[in-house]
Amino acid sequence: MEGMLCDELLQEIMRRLPASARPAASLVSKRWLTLLRSSIPSLSLCLPCGSALSSAGVAPISSILSRYSSLSTLTLVLHASSSSSSGCPNPSFSSDAVLLSLSDCASSHLPHLRHLRLLAGPVSTSVLSALPLSSPLRRLASLQLSSLRPLSFRWLLQFPFLRDLSIHDCSSFSAAAAAAAPSSAGILGGIPNQQMTNGEEEEEEEAEGKEIALNYLSLAGIRAGDHGVGWLWRRCPNLQRLHLRSCEGTGDGPSSRFFALCLQNLREVELRTCRAIADTVLLLIADHCRSLSTLVLYDGGSRDGLHHFIRRCGSALRTLDLRLPLDLDNGHLVAFGENFRSLACLRLQSCCLITGDGLRSLARAAAGAAIEELVLVNCDVVEREPGLLTFLGQSLRRLRKLDLSHNELLLDKELGAMLASCGNLVEIKLRGCKGLTDAVMPSIFRFCALLEALDVTRCQGISAKGVEFLILSSPRLRQIHVEEAKVSESAYIWASRRMIQVY
Repeated sequence: MEGMLCDELLQEIMRRLPASARPAASLVSKRWLTLLRSSIPSLSLCLPCGSALSSAGVAPISSILSRYSSLSTLTLVLHASSSSSSGCPNPSFSSDAVLLSLSDCASSHLPHLRHLRLLAGPVSTSVLSALPLSSPLRRLASLQLSSLRPLSFRWLLQFPFLRDLSIHDCSSFSAAAAAAAPSSAGILGGIPNQQMTNGEEEEEEEAEGKEIALNYLSLAGIRAGDHGVGWLWRRCPNLQRLHLRSCEGTGDGPSSRFFALCLQNLREVELRTCRAIADTVLLLIADHCRSLSTLVLYDGGSRDGLHHFIRRCGSALRTLDLRLPLDLDNGHLVAFGENFRSLACLRLQSCCLITGDGLRSLARAAAGAAIEELVLVNCDVVEREPGLLTFLGQSLRRLRKLDLSHNELLLDKELGAMLASCGNLVEIKLRGCKGLTDAVMPSIFRFCALLEALDVTRCQGISAKGVEFLILSSPRLRQIHVEEAKVSESAYIWASRRMIQVY
């Protein structure tokens, strides 16, 4: 009895250990190693390739996982050097075998598993549908997969507790690739592959009519002709976060008529390198979504599409993140000031058409007074117009986070003049600002008494002396990102004493 209590106490202590301290604890004794493994909530494994992951070769994985009974989060990733088609001839077969083995192992040893990342090649939808009703995998709260074969989402009906879903590559297999791909029938023990004709699919769609309780959905690589995605759009009316990456369409033809059905309750939309559909999505969001608080748009968006979105969705928006917007200009910044009453975070990167006049008009507006985070990354207007940063610092009185990374010609004098009016800053990022020197460090210390995090990585003009000065002087500093060579031994000692993390 005393031994059991002691083990439980040790496990609780080990759960609170930082990851860096766990290897040392495992060396105390075999008992401690066993207890440490059984207390770890998160684990990542790098899998070998090909034949090593046949149905007979997954036993070692099950044996390893059986030692981690407290796992709630598991990541299984295919070895990077083995992910090519030449080195891994049967990735789908491997993923299916791993998934089924994991299901068996979870039933016996992983009762708390709720988050799974299986990034080891495409997974057969027939395997997902055929998981036993008693499998803990059916109770997953979040799931990430490399890809699906074929592209279908009907298996989601078997996962009633799933809230977050990410598919890293939705590109459908061609007919030739599908014919050449290994069948999953051998893995499933004779369960037929769930392929249906178009007529059967339509009948099943009408018969099911069930909603899927997803809150977060991330899809990459959707093409205009990919069929099956519309089935998903129709069944996600409560979706709150939607991320699309490298998508040429929304599936089911040139424009899915069902896509708008998932937009009504969205709070966050992220479009990365989706230039072909960016305007369409912005227009649909503007017409169907009234509670959007975050928009992330990387590469895309026309002048008219952005204006329409700003006019219709400005009232509730709190975070706007634009990287490489095609036509963003001063007119849009003026519209920001007129329509974004609740904007708290503005991130602009590589915006070459805006000038200081546009940023000044935004700062003067009521929207500017509410901004708490400003990001101007690789924006030449910062270097092109002296005095602009000073004006922004004086106008954005609630600013708490500032990111001016990769403005290579930014000078100490300009940054110091801005910081003189930014006494509430808790985070500053200056990564890649090659024009800054040690002379800016006293300004950071003097004007930013609340500073907790600083990034001066790849700032060639800042030396170990400047880094040491800030570590020794800043009273509330907790994180600093800088090259290891610029942190002296005395600075490391002082950082350790004050619990400052050096990255």
